[in-house]
Amino acid sequence: MSLTQSRLFPQTPASFRSLDGGDDLRDGQGRRFADVAREAFERHASIWKPRTMTVNRSYLRNQILPWFEDLPITGITNRHVRLWFAELHATPAAADRSLPVLSLIMREAENYGYRPGGTNPCVGIRRYRPRGRARCLTLDELARLGRALESGDLAGSSTVAVIRLLVLTGCRQGEMRALRWRDYRHGHLFLPDGKTGPRTVWLSSVARLVLDELPRTASWVFPARSGSGPVSSDTLYGCWRKVRAAADLGNVRLHDLRHSYASFTLRQGETVPTIGRLLGHRDPATTLIYAHFADTAVREAGEAIGHVLGATT
Repeated sequence: MSLTQSRLFPQTPASFRSLDGGDDLRDGQGRRFADVAREAFERHASIWKPRTMTVNRSYLRNQILPWFEDLPITGITNRHVRLWFAELHATPAAADRSLPVLSLIMREAENYGYRPGGTNPCVGIRRYRPRGRARCLTLDELARLGRALESGDLAGSSTVAVIRLLVLTGCRQGEMRALRWRDYRHGHLFLPDGKTGPRTVWLSSVARLVLDELPRTASWVFPARSGSGPVSSDTLYGCWRKVRAAADLGNVRLHDLRHSYASFTLRQGETVPTIGRLLGHRDPATTLIYAHFADTAVREAGEAIGHVLGATT
């Protein structure tokens, strides 16, 4: 054990008993964290994109393994994780990004039977920097956006059609830019290489109309102005800045259109798991960040009812 580890975990024993006292775990007692991490990464090699794998390996190598490498997987507790996270206070961004990697490894340890279920020691750890608050368009803002997409030089642009479809589908901008005509069939989008892997996007009649009105001049639905690839992110974001200014949307981000899609779908009564399927989330916990939209809708409804009752008493 390194000097850093001995300071962090001064009372860590050489081996651990099963956390639940049972004998039904496989050989988790003697399995090192590094071995489980390697197994988890091998399992996710077919799920993560190459860049995601590279980034996650970097956090594993630099922020995680120096502390946990030789520890038995069954002996890592919430206290260990809290102490580790506190030691990374000088690099809060790296700490925040490495925590989900550690959590995934511990969750996989449960899936493999090396730890009892429900013992992930990363649960409850608060990040240093809260994630950016999701910004959702109001109905008035959505109406202004619609008018901006139809006005002036922007109307009829294929790049504007990308923005329109982002609102109508909740897709990520990268997924929409990379769309090929072969991916659009039977009224659906069949994305072969989304962020979380292949998935099907269900299209409304309005979304289908947007696609059906586009010219098919290349294999890409949204080809670049020059060259053989799809429209670039620079072109898309440049168009978005013009649309955003025309609609007077302030600092609304392009990705906030995805949040808005989730918000409006929740308001229509869809469940969080259904929203997760629509957005292509692999982990249900990711979709729970949208649950506060439903809470807000309930609170607003309660306030409205209160005003009505107050006015009649």
